[in-house]
Amino acid sequence: MGSPRHLWTGEWRAESDQARDDGATALHRTPPPRPASDAGSAPEQPERKPRRGSFVLLAILIALVAAGGGVAAALTLFGGGDDGPPPLPALSSRPIRPQAGQTRAGAIYALTSPAVVSISTQTGQGTGFLIDARGTLVTNYHVVGTSNHVVVKFGQDGASIDGDVLGTDESSDLAVVSIEPDRIPRGVRALSFADSRNVSVGDFAVAIGNPFGLDRTVTEGIVSGLGRSITAPNGFEIDEVIQTDAPINPGNSGGPLLDSGGHVIGVNSQIATSGMGQAGNIGIGFAVPSNTARQIVPKLQRGERISRPYLGVSTQPTTLTGASAGARVAEVRRSGPAERAGIRVGDVLKRVNGMGVQEPADVAASISRSEPGQRVQVELERGGRDVTLDVTLGDRADAP
Repeated sequence: MGSPRHLWTGEWRAESDQARDDGATALHRTPPPRPASDAGSAPEQPERKPRRGSFVLLAILIALVAAGGGVAAALTLFGGGDDGPPPLPALSSRPIRPQAGQTRAGAIYALTSPAVVSISTQTGQGTGFLIDARGTLVTNYHVVGTSNHVVVKFGQDGASIDGDVLGTDESSDLAVVSIEPDRIPRGVRALSFADSRNVSVGDFAVAIGNPFGLDRTVTEGIVSGLGRSITAPNGFEIDEVIQTDAPINPGNSGGPLLDSGGHVIGVNSQIATSGMGQAGNIGIGFAVPSNTARQIVPKLQRGERISRPYLGVSTQPTTLTGASAGARVAEVRRSGPAERAGIRVGDVLKRVNGMGVQEPADVAASISRSEPGQRVQVELERGGRDVTLDVTLGDRADAP
């Protein structure tokens, strides 16, 4: 058998081509256990303002951005006001107590693994998980790709179930699949999301997925870092990503990263590699945070197009520090809003949309407060001169 790389390492296009060439096939080895009882859930937690991550992971990821000097796409996940559906609820719970002779990871696995599925397309296979009794499944965009229909299985002995792809979002690497509710096996309980803003470095973490097609494999570790940034399949930036050392490998894509209470804190999406041709786990994995999924999934369920503001530049840090550092323009997207407004490579952005810029992440944060079509002011330095330009933001979905 070939070795499908279903957990994305950043080389989206190359790995998509490789998956098609390999004709990836899933292997199923271990039947799932019966579900255990939950420790109970607390009432829904109120929404809080998300914190902004400023760490941009570059060197260890094989990314879709220009090489050299810490280039980061100057856009973030959300943009401006939105009248769409409310986010999915976030639950908190006490840690699950293992039964006699049972490990903590084993207890979490017994409770949650029945809701974890394999998702297969004509080009490969990955993981997904059930989030409600209506048959809604969450997975990665790069698992389903452009497919409208997929094959879903609950475990090695489960029947092949037709799944309809309700919506996909490249910018967050998320997708929603629907199956008929009566195809959900008896006793399977949907997974609930946690509030990823309550996650701390060092927290216990469990990943469940289908690495290399091995059915419902569980691994454990901790949350290794927060506020990371990774590159989405379309080359834009996903913020507030959770880093974990729970071993995840190709095939884990789209599976849940769970907390000690068995709630989803992230959707496993990428791994870092050594850059020496090694495709397996080296202890650095990344999950799209649950709060991103909670915002995006309801829109994808309704087939909505996700609209985000688009400036059209990539930036890198300058050699300066402090409030006057700014962010140097490393790339201007052709025919994008920035190019039309006259922004050039080498310009140092100092202020965008009324917000001071000290680093590339500030550009993204300032744009995220706006909406497509909104006119924003960009103050920059060019050749020692101060220049102010007005930019009409585009829509990321229309980006060339």
